[in-house]
Amino acid sequence: MSAFVALDGVSHTYGGRAGGTGTLAVEGLSIAINAGEFAAVVGPSGCGKSTLMKLATGLQFPFKGSVQVAGQVIRQPVKIAGMAFQAPTLLPWRTTLDNLLLPLEIVEPHRTEIRRNKAQYVERAEKLLASVGLGGMGGKFPWELSGGMQQRASLCRALIHEPQLLMLDEPFGALDAFTREELWGVIRDLHASRKITVCLVTHDLREAVFLADTVYVMSNRPGRVVMRREIPLPRPRDLEVTYTPEFQAIVHDLRAGIGSGKRSEEHTSEL
Repeated sequence: MSAFVALDGVSHTYGGRAGGTGTLAVEGLSIAINAGEFAAVVGPSGCGKSTLMKLATGLQFPFKGSVQVAGQVIRQPVKIAGMAFQAPTLLPWRTTLDNLLLPLEIVEPHRTEIRRNKAQYVERAEKLLASVGLGGMGGKFPWELSGGMQQRASLCRALIHEPQLLMLDEPFGALDAFTREELWGVIRDLHASRKITVCLVTHDLREAVFLADTVYVMSNRPGRVVMRREIPLPRPRDLEVTYTPEFQAIVHDLRAGIGSGKRSEEHTSEL
């Protein structure tokens, strides 16, 4: 079975010319994520995790290697993907419900359909809000919501057009530990109910192990995969699993992988 998201030997630079003369962000990066899989990508700061996300969604294009999503080589932004970031970036002058509907007002075919049958789209948005514990909050403005509630709304906005691929770039990084763990459960349940493919970029190893089926560890810049670790913990998982020896052993294994990636890069630079 071919992967739903496949990066094969990808190298990408920022600045310089198209031939790769600028700052090398990732080099020889290869990752394969199957349909319906929950993958997490971890690594040190500046290793190219966010670059991977941009490449997989067609916001950037590599100068070497190939990127495919759903069997198609990516040459333009991926329409079947939804994205959520560390900052919710909700428009303060629009209600929560209207923030959810905003992507549908811009992108076809929803742009045309929402004009004809807005009530149907409003119903979809309200059901989505209810599924993440924000039922009845559609009329609230972002500034009336807590940080955790804003991030829930941001996740709903990423899912409103029913994407096949959900890309999450440090979505809980700015939240307190309690709220973060609460939202782990939200993402876990959304993935289980919708069966979509998810790629999570995070610095938090506990978060990666709790949520993912597979974790990829990246090296220092230029980023490449130095470890692929399947997570054998049975689903559904609750927070109690994070205190088990099995869970902690996986976290320590991944931390060692990040350490080896750093040492390998430092050794290469010395040579």
